[in-house]
Order: sequence, then C-alpha cells, then structure tokens
Amino acid sequence: MKISIQSGDFDLSEEVKAISTDARVGAVASFVGLVRELPMTLEHYPGMTERSIAKIVEEARSRWKVMDCTVIHRYGALQPNDRIVLVAVASAHRGDAFAACEFIMDYLKTRAPFWKKEQTKEGARWVEAKSADDQAAERWQAGFAEPKKLG
Repeated sequence: MKISIQSGDFDLSEEVKAISTDARVGAVASFVGLVRELPMTLEHYPGMTERSIAKIVEEARSRWKVMDCTVIHRYGALQPNDRIVLVAVASAHRGDAFAACEFIMDYLKTRAPFWKKEQTKEGARWVEAKSADDQAAERWQAGFAEPKKLG
C-alpha cells in the first residue's frame, strides 16, 4: 500500500506497474483526477492527511479483496489539466478493484483533510465541499454500491 502526499507530478504507468507485479493480480482499476479550468492551490495537514487516507484504504480492504493500492494526492499550486489525484487498486477480479477504487475516491473527497483555493478573475476563493460528494460517500454507508459479481 502506498500513500503519498506530494507537490510533484506522478507517472500513471509506473504507479500501475508497481501494484501489478504479483501474478495473482487480475485487475487494476484506477482513477486520475485533473484540475479543471481554474488554477488552484491545495493545502493539507501533514501527517493527519496520510493517516486519514490510510484509514479510508483500510476500510476498503475490509470490504473488498484488495491486493494492493496506491493513493497519491498532490498539494501546492496546480494549473488546469495538472494531475491532482491518483487512486489505483489491484485485485484478483475487476468487481473488487472497481468498487474499492470508487469507494476510496468518494471518501477522499469528504474525509481527507485538504483545502482548495481557486484563483478566479475576481480573486482567490476557498472551495466549499459539494453536497454531491457527501451524497456519494453516504451511499457507501447505506450499503449501496456493493460490487457486482464480475469475472
């Protein structure tokens, strides 16, 4: 399991390769989040952020058969189209990999201590949490979105 909070970019191909070396891995599901149209600055609470993400990953591992996982989240000044986050999950089967990847990403948006400040034409503004992110995380609490039995 790799959790990294870093200012520098990451190489998606290298990160996926690193979690798929075990011959028992049959699936890797990944999500890469990009900065949209406005430059932004991301701040975090070092130590606390990594512990929060580790708890999210451990919860995913308790629900699905996760063989390995990488979560990378960037901080600092980011420009449109920069990669901001990577969640990659390795499993024997795609159903577990897809579900765990989506679960981790949904909870990253609501539980991980990051603060975003967008740079608009009118000046900088802190970004509020979106209700859609809370709703996405809540569906997991209700037992919704359990993985389908896929090959």
